Amino acid sequence: MIDWRLIFVGISCFLGAIPSFGQLAPTPKPPLTEIVVHQNNALHVVVNDSSLYQERWDTLSQIRFWRRIMTMDSTVALLSIAKTRQVLNAFPSAIYEAMETEEKRHFKDSLLKKYKLPSYTRLYVTYGKQDYYQIRETLPIIDQCVDIFQEMQVDPWYAQAILLIESPGISRTSNVGAVGHFQLMKYVAISQGLKVNAEEDEREDLEKSATAAASFIRTVCLPATRRMLRSRGIRYNERDTWFRLLALHVYHAGASNVAGALRKANIRKGGPALIQALWQTSYRGFRNASQNYSQLALATMLELDRLIERECSILCPVKL
Repeated sequence: MIDWRLIFVGISCFLGAIPSFGQLAPTPKPPLTEIVVHQNNALHVVVNDSSLYQERWDTLSQIRFWRRIMTMDSTVALLSIAKTRQVLNAFPSAIYEAMETEEKRHFKDSLLKKYKLPSYTRLYVTYGKQDYYQIRETLPIIDQCVDIFQEMQVDPWYAQAILLIESPGISRTSNVGAVGHFQLMKYVAISQGLKVNAEEDEREDLEKSATAAASFIRTVCLPATRRMLRSRGIRYNERDTWFRLLALHVYHAGASNVAGALRKANIRKGGPALIQALWQTSYRGFRNASQNYSQLALATMLELDRLIERECSILCPVKL
């Protein structure tokens, strides 16, 4: 049995130095805290964000859906309504894989009739991804990258979110050529000073890729997020969860795709509703994977909290 202890080390001094742009929300948001997790005689710093619960992100059906997927084996599949991620059925993945295309269509049609849903309702089949989301193994990686992001004067919340979504616990290469824990595309890595050639790929180096990701967020993603919100007259606070999620969308899908999705959805006000509107909006390169990105960020953050709570033996408040 792993012996876990959590030590709340107070509000990070870094957070007081984060600049805010635009008009601040009238009610200040609760600051992030850092938690030191004691695991197998090693201390790991992770970021704790209580606003995820205070703003009730954890109650949304999309987030509940992804949390369920993250704890399911790949031998199990869920069939859900695309718009809300309401689960209609769970079944062995092998059964669905063995179906012909027409059989799959009939299967979905039968559920539409059973639940009296309109025939145009889109349904998705999603396999369990417990093997992919190695959240426990991500702890020491988060620890290293929180420090790097702080040194780069970038909110470490982004480091944790990206590491939990993109390549939790292991460095991977995607089918579109993104490499490493931060899943940097070649052109992004090179633009941030990394070597990527036939002899060397510095995206595989955790410290260098974290530095490049932090630089990319600071110099590209955050300025682009500020500009698109200002252009639409949307008030914001950079410590708001919805602002952070929007910046994550820019990191994943690119500023032009996110700005186009905002225009298409005709969003004129900030807040959680802005992010939820993006979940239902497609625009050029902003499609299903992009819509899911902030959902996965929220789900993995909450699953990290659940892991810590479940395996924690002692909570010990400590003053810096």
